Amino acid sequence: MLRDFIAIDFETANQFPSSVCSVGAVFVRDGQVAGTFYSLIQPEPNYYSYFCQQVHGLGPGDTDDAPVFSKVWQLLEERIAEVFVYDKYLDNQIPFVAHNARFDEGCLKAVFKVYQMDYPDYRFYDTLAASRRQFRRTLPNHQLHTVAAACGYDLEHHHHALCDAEACAVIALYLL
Repeated sequence: MLRDFIAIDFETANQFPSSVCSVGAVFVRDGQVAGTFYSLIQPEPNYYSYFCQQVHGLGPGDTDDAPVFSKVWQLLEERIAEVFVYDKYLDNQIPFVAHNARFDEGCLKAVFKVYQMDYPDYRFYDTLAASRRQFRRTLPNHQLHTVAAACGYDLEHHHHALCDAEACAVIALYLL
């Protein structure tokens, strides 16, 4: 059973995976939520597509004064170090969990590349894949809000990065 992890979610400003405009993270230690992190991010490239704005409601006015990704990631790493203080996680062994991890891991890799940061090969677990294995065809779909509801969580603000990360944490604790 996965009891120590970081549930993470990114929202993007446009079709480029590097255009992360917000990040939400939920730190789970010993099976309990030990903290959260949320930040707006100035996207790269810095423009918003109409579709993305309609999905998450963020736009230039929200992120024009936000920090760039490298600064946000530094703050997130500091928060990770505060929550997971023991030795087994010093080499980035704490896994990330995401719903459709391919998207979030792809965003993370892309934005690391844009900012010329060394990517430390984070380990990702996927609650979407776990949902498909566990629930199979008993759900109408395996979208985050549907799976969250099946796990007893009411996702009220879908596509807000922190709310989605919270739902993902609940799903991971239930399924993983």
